[in-house]
Amino acid sequence: MEIKKNSTILEIDDLSVSFDGVKAVKDISTAIGEHEIRFFTGPDGAGKTTVLDAISGRNKPSRGRIIYKNKYDLLKMPAFRVAELGIARTFQSSSVFNGVTVHENMEISAIGSHSLHTSIFEKLSKASNDRIQQVLDLAGLYGKQFEYPSALSSGEKQCLEIGMLIVPNPGLLLLDEPAAGMERGEEEKIIELLRKIRSECSVIVAENDLRFVFAVADSITVFYEGEILDEGSTEKIGKNPRVIEVCQDEKSNGCSAT
Repeated sequence: MEIKKNSTILEIDDLSVSFDGVKAVKDISTAIGEHEIRFFTGPDGAGKTTVLDAISGRNKPSRGRIIYKNKYDLLKMPAFRVAELGIARTFQSSSVFNGVTVHENMEISAIGSHSLHTSIFEKLSKASNDRIQQVLDLAGLYGKQFEYPSALSSGEKQCLEIGMLIVPNPGLLLLDEPAAGMERGEEEKIIELLRKIRSECSVIVAENDLRFVFAVADSITVFYEGEILDEGSTEKIGKNPRVIEVCQDEKSNGCSAT
């Protein structure tokens, strides 16, 4: 690979995923470094989310390996065990609890159970409370911690969801189109937060919007028809005419450079 990393946190080796006999991902190999922000980009259906699902244990690849921290073979583990190892995941649909405050959402995450009963009756330690305050500040939500998520902008709500995931100090964060459908001003909130959390964990983001990708990525893996079309620094990817050709055809491919 072109990207030089001091230490690898995740290695994907010869990964293939099939659905009903059709290969959605074909012989993918890549490695993610510690404290790296890696973007998976490419047209809709290119395999980005399928790879996130494989990492998080939501699908079962037909071949290959995914090794976490040079020790754990994730393909041999159920999804709950993968999460226990410190791999956190968002989805395109929100998992924020709208019936409780921003702070209470953070409490639920800190306790490690999406249970309102647990959040009410289990007392948080001082360390957990301090961590919540730290993450609220990091996410730009400190002044809104006693408001309900319905009062937040779309960017703030996404920052809350990401903040909930980083409260337990994960080693790897997986984000699936975190800025989908947002105005540019709201995207900036996500970009700022991603830059801040680089010091806390490694991040893999599946994202179609090249403007968003190039604004924050350390490195980029471009998927096309289930394979890796190119991989490397933003400078390298930006100079590949085939990548630009594929990703500028927004109408037919589902990704955009605008």
